[in-house]
Amino acid sequence: MSSVSPLLQHFASLEDPRVQRTQLHSLENILTIAICAVICGAEGWVEIEEFGESKQDFFTQLLDLTNGIPSHDTFGRVFAALDAQAFADCFTSWISTLAQGVDQGIIAIDGKTMRRSLDKANGKAAIHLVSAFACTNRLVLGQVKVESKSNEITAIPELLRRLVLSGSLVTIDAMGCQKAIAHQLHEAGADYVLSLKENHPGPYNDVSHYFDYVSSQPERLSEYEDVDAGHGRIERRTVQMTHVDWLPEKACWCGLHSIIRVIRERYVGNEVSRESCYFISTLRPTEAQRAATAIRSHWQIETQLHWCLDIAFNEDQQRMREGNAAANMALLNKIALNLLRLAPTKAGIKARRKRAGWDGEYLLTVLGKAHQI
Repeated sequence: MSSVSPLLQHFASLEDPRVQRTQLHSLENILTIAICAVICGAEGWVEIEEFGESKQDFFTQLLDLTNGIPSHDTFGRVFAALDAQAFADCFTSWISTLAQGVDQGIIAIDGKTMRRSLDKANGKAAIHLVSAFACTNRLVLGQVKVESKSNEITAIPELLRRLVLSGSLVTIDAMGCQKAIAHQLHEAGADYVLSLKENHPGPYNDVSHYFDYVSSQPERLSEYEDVDAGHGRIERRTVQMTHVDWLPEKACWCGLHSIIRVIRERYVGNEVSRESCYFISTLRPTEAQRAATAIRSHWQIETQLHWCLDIAFNEDQQRMREGNAAANMALLNKIALNLLRLAPTKAGIKARRKRAGWDGEYLLTVLGKAHQI
């Protein structure tokens, strides 16, 4: 079991939610088979059971299968009852060890709704999860479930408390632009770039008007510009930064050193569109290029995580409504995605999943990345 042990040792503290007399299959077996199945393309409990049955000879080399492969009902019951936050904490413990000593660089925080977890008949809202994503390494660092009758404002601090943030640059959208979150990030030794929108009308209006005021005084601005062209369009992004000594609320935002305006101009044929976005940051007013990199990198959590989970893992179509099943399945997807990202191949995620399902040796190679970068 050497290939799986480095990963599973971080989940050893998980409490089995079943009573002793119903524990025909160990929690370790259930986790191992589920993780392997999801790596190889399984999208639900039935497919996880079928994968286990088809690969029973493979799993016999890794596990004690005296009682065979668990049924899909067993997988479903266990993951519905398993403490979602404890499972997520074990995941964070694993990935923190994995990334130890590696510069995490820019960390993007964002939420995603598990759309098919909506249960109108029983009055249950769809599950919403907030995730942390290391943009440089393209690894998921953590996940927190947003509790019912709550929102991302309360979930983000819970997620941040579970992460090692010192030396990183954290980007969060407007929902996370909160004084308490800025204080938490500063105390953790992290820089931040927080999106500023109309949910803070006072600072938003002050900042937007100030940039209008100084736009004719380029000596008061630090600027960085980049241009993209392709698919029949040209996009120019101009990042402008300046100091915040004039801002009345500066003292309320811990570590605040600069404000940022991003002007996006898009040219498609004869059509031109223009928009401006605003941010507050701990970065120095002269670091426009670094700010531009952080703001652009934030979109990786959409393209490299959320989009990938929907396209490669079909996550938005996974219909799980019992207990913690949806949140725990989302975490299985993220475990699989991290391991696949570390696999030594240039193929896409879908191709890697197929290869792992076809080739047991390659699957062992993917699992072997559980304890090394």
